[in-house]
Amino acid sequence: MMDNVIDQYLRKEMFPNIWCPGCGNGIVLGALIRAIHDLGWNKDEIVMVSGIGCSSRITGYVDFNTMNTTHGRALAFATGIKMANPRLKVITVMGDGDCTAIGGNHFIHAARRNIDITAIIINNMIYGMTGGQYSPLTPTGKYGSTAPYGNIDQNFDISALAASAGASYVARGNIFNVNQAVRFFKKALLKKGFSVVEMISDCPISYGKMNQLRTAVKMLEWIQSISIPKKTWENLSPEERKDKIPMGEFLDINIPEYTEKYQEVCAIAQQGGNDE
Repeated sequence: MMDNVIDQYLRKEMFPNIWCPGCGNGIVLGALIRAIHDLGWNKDEIVMVSGIGCSSRITGYVDFNTMNTTHGRALAFATGIKMANPRLKVITVMGDGDCTAIGGNHFIHAARRNIDITAIIINNMIYGMTGGQYSPLTPTGKYGSTAPYGNIDQNFDISALAASAGASYVARGNIFNVNQAVRFFKKALLKKGFSVVEMISDCPISYGKMNQLRTAVKMLEWIQSISIPKKTWENLSPEERKDKIPMGEFLDINIPEYTEKYQEVCAIAQQGGNDE
């Protein structure tokens, strides 16, 4: 029955997909479709925007209004769409490099504006499509093709960055816990304002190969082992938190949304401006 549900939302002529065996992108896609189906949204009201990367191919597979844009610019294009037609339900799907490196400034300011866009970040901790370079979310000490002796950079906590930059809803899940991911997606999609769901995912071909996790099963087991519920995380010592990642909801607040405030400004301008 669920397969039939998923089929309703896919462009079947685009299959088979380009993802490597064991890639977590398909799990994220399935969870997102389940969330949208549960909400009963009309496909014609949805616009899904992506940048460049393995995860960005998702827009090519779903039967929504979609845009596959340039590297790091998904949120810039999505902002334009939302401003032009605030009634649309706008979703961006980005990878960790796409969103937090070349797209990092767009991410910060989309959160700061609190524009009504749902940002899904598939974090496989590496540039998977272009050769396994380390990204801003590659853990310190882990390996990539551009970090053969280990990554010396500190990695972003993208969920904490989103919360501090001004988002309305922020959560982190992983591909091991699909039911939790569906719940997070539904809450993010319904939130008026900038909502972020970071999904910890696997890349056995690039990240796994260079970090002794050569199969999808081993990577899933590793993701499960490093994922700690937020409440448990809060009671751990700094030493116990090492190499672990908290999972859960980090922010859920109601603050003014950008397109609504913009429309108020337009109404004032159309009335001749504010006389005060």
